[in-house]
Amino acid sequence: MKLALIGYGNVGRAFARLLDARRSTFPFRIVAIHTARHGSAYGLRGGVPAPPFGPPADSVEEFLDQSRAEVAVELTTLNPATGEPAIGHIRAAFARRMHVITANKGPIAHAFASLREEAERALVEFRYESTVMDGAPVFNMVRNNLPGVRVLGFTGALNSTSKLVIDAMRRGLSFDDGVREAQKMGVAEADASYDTDGWDSAAKGAALANVLMDARVTPLDVERRGIGRLTPERVRELAGNRKRPVLITRGRLSGGKVKVRVRAEVLDETDPLATVQGTSNIILFHTDLMGTVGTVSIEPGVEQTAYGVFSDLIDIAKTI
Repeated sequence: MKLALIGYGNVGRAFARLLDARRSTFPFRIVAIHTARHGSAYGLRGGVPAPPFGPPADSVEEFLDQSRAEVAVELTTLNPATGEPAIGHIRAAFARRMHVITANKGPIAHAFASLREEAERALVEFRYESTVMDGAPVFNMVRNNLPGVRVLGFTGALNSTSKLVIDAMRRGLSFDDGVREAQKMGVAEADASYDTDGWDSAAKGAALANVLMDARVTPLDVERRGIGRLTPERVRELAGNRKRPVLITRGRLSGGKVKVRVRAEVLDETDPLATVQGTSNIILFHTDLMGTVGTVSIEPGVEQTAYGVFSDLIDIAKTI
C-alpha cells in the first residue's frame, strides 16, 4: 500500500523508521510527504530519513492528487479549539477515496460522527488508534476483541504532564518546577496550561465518548477542572495519608445522554488509577457483558505512538 503523510514531525519520522524496519514483512511504502515547514516531497521509494523536500503544494488537495497514494496519514499538530486544519485534511482524503489514519485527536474530539459518515459514503476505512493512549490498544481492542459488547462508560488517567507535576510536588518542588520538568522531558506543551487545566484530557474524553458511545460531544461540552488549585503543601498532606490526587477523565451514561468530566480526584495510593505514574497511562472500560476491562501503557514514547499508526495500517490492510 502506498502512503501519503501529512505532517512529518517526531511521530512521522518514528513511523517511517518503523516501516523501514518491518518492510520485509509488511510492504507498506511512503510515497509522498507534505509539511507546512519543509515543503512537499513526491515519488519516494520507502525509507525516508531525509526526504528531498521541494516547494510546498499549494493545498492539501493538490498534494493528495499528486501523491497517487492509497492511504493518507494525518500527523499534524493538534488544534484543541476546532480540530482544524486536520479535519479538512481528512475530508480532502475521503473526497479522493483514500483511506485515512490520524494520530491527531482533534478531528475525533470535534467531528467524529460526520467524518465516520463521510468515510462510509466514500467506501474507505478510517482509523485513529494513536489519538488517546499513544499506541496502546483502545479503539482497536473494543472493535476487534469485544464483539457484541456495549461500552457504558470509561475512567482514565490519561495526561502525563499532570502526573509529572503532582509527582514533583510530592517531592517538595513547586507546581512551576513540575511543569518545567515535564517540558524538559518533551511531554508538556509549550503552553502547559493545556495539560494542567484539563484540555488535553477533555479532548481525549470527547474522543473516547464519540467513538465508543456515539456521544457527539466536543471538548467544550466536557465538565472540566484541572490541577491548578493544588499546592505542594496539599499534595504532601495527602501523601502522608497515603492518598494521591490524579487528573481523572470519566464518561458515563446519564439520563440517556453521555456526560464526560475531567477533574482532579483524591484516590487511595493503591487504587489502580493512582498507581500509574509519570508518562504511563491507564483506561478502564465499563461494559454490559465484560464488566470492567482496561489497558495500561507504561512510559510510552514517540515509538509507541508510531506503532499505533502502524497497527491501524495493518488493520486497514486486513479489512479491504
